[in-house]
Amino acid sequence: MLALIDDVHFWKWQRNIRIAAESSDIFFGYFQRGQAIFTRRISVKFVPKKLRTNERLFFKYNFAFGYLFGGNEFYRYAACEYCLSPLEIAEENVRRLSGDSNISLPFPEMNVVDQSQHVPCRNCKVVYCSQNCFESAWSEYHQLLCLDSARLDPEHPLNKLCDFWKNIHFPPETCSILLFAKLVAKLRLSSNKAEILERIAEFCHSTVELDSSLIHKLMGEQFQEQIEVLRQMCHDAFYCEEAAAWFTPDGFRSILALIGRNGQGVGTSSLSAWLKNCEQLNIPQIERKRFDKMVDRIYEKCDEESGSFLNCEGSALYMLQSLCNHSCDPNADITFPYHNHVLVLRATKAIFPGEEICVSYLNECDRDRSRHSRSKALSENYLFHCGCSKCEAQKNDPDVTSEDDDDEEEDSNYEDDEDENEVMK
Repeated sequence: MLALIDDVHFWKWQRNIRIAAESSDIFFGYFQRGQAIFTRRISVKFVPKKLRTNERLFFKYNFAFGYLFGGNEFYRYAACEYCLSPLEIAEENVRRLSGDSNISLPFPEMNVVDQSQHVPCRNCKVVYCSQNCFESAWSEYHQLLCLDSARLDPEHPLNKLCDFWKNIHFPPETCSILLFAKLVAKLRLSSNKAEILERIAEFCHSTVELDSSLIHKLMGEQFQEQIEVLRQMCHDAFYCEEAAAWFTPDGFRSILALIGRNGQGVGTSSLSAWLKNCEQLNIPQIERKRFDKMVDRIYEKCDEESGSFLNCEGSALYMLQSLCNHSCDPNADITFPYHNHVLVLRATKAIFPGEEICVSYLNECDRDRSRHSRSKALSENYLFHCGCSKCEAQKNDPDVTSEDDDDEEEDSNYEDDEDENEVMK
């Protein structure tokens, strides 16, 4: 049995600087505070059981707050506004992405989407995947953010804010101003506002100077002067006295930097979920080959029509995940196996008692690049210098980027070809 520890229980335990055991197999032992480059963090530790490679879960938990990117509506992606689950069945998804309305998919029973359970908001018509999601959204934030009949009114403060944000960051987006709106709405509706503020304070923060650097990185130099306009629009749209500090110039930059630094990308797709289920089917080999060829053709069509925008994309704040430090040689991987907002950390190698759980901010390809290339990417995109065991072991390597290595190899190959041509002459 594996421990399933959600954010709410974690937060209550963490306030007491201890974590309670959840099962006889896996439990959290202790959390030790330490200093990162530009924030105070908690190192995630396990004791005492060794974890095997591909162990199913370290812990599973839902998000603290989340949102869909504004670009989804522009590209006609349909997902639950609360949990980000896709609302299209796989066949609808494929037809839209490929631009081919004649595509028919076999094995409809492998769909993960049950459209009979969808529930629209009676006022603004925003669709949720279930009654539970609608009720959760309504109680947490939607009753304050619901536009009702004003959803098409361009002069409504929220619509004006969204349009302004799209002009700054659309698409792709790295963070969304609507997540800030949800944070404020959740605070206003909470019966325990001090608890909400304390939970937000647990996320990774940085100094004012580094906040400015992160905002500069997230939004680009050309939009720095518009930050003040954005702050004033947020103030006009959903100012909250309990969060007055968030609406000051420094506080606003800080909250945007917090969202940008701690936000975890989430991508959902009914097509990929259907395909994953189809892979488990026990069908004859010849039928499997035909099926694989059909899938290859579908993805080729989708690539031609939609490019890389195949998933419904969003971002969310996860309290536990935000506590995991980076390593260029990680022992855990972030996964979304339930095709919604539920995040699961999976072991990628054996993890021994007392060993820190680390993920990588770099993709698998970038992790194989030179230490100098990795350091350059991390300092430019995440504003810190990595001191993981892999980087420490390679600290005496030449300070050349992988691109330099590639160029040198190409030059060497060119020279070899020239020499070979000379010999042939």
